[in-house]
Amino acid sequence: MDVVLEVQGMSCSNCEKSVKDGLTNLNGVKEVNVHLKDGKVSVDYDQTAISLEAITNEIEELGYDVNK
Repeated sequence: MDVVLEVQGMSCSNCEKSVKDGLTNLNGVKEVNVHLKDGKVSVDYDQTAISLEAITNEIEELGYDVNK
């Protein structure tokens, strides 16, 4: 399943890398693309392995806000 999340607080390439690495390491996440300029993160994930809530929680634990 593909989802695009609006993420606030990302301001540099380190933020981009932090979010991408954090989500990529989650079991069930297939692909992550961070669009720093737009403040969007697209995630392709397996719904049977991970929930959208777990993905948003990971982003928030990294210090960013997800618009829900």
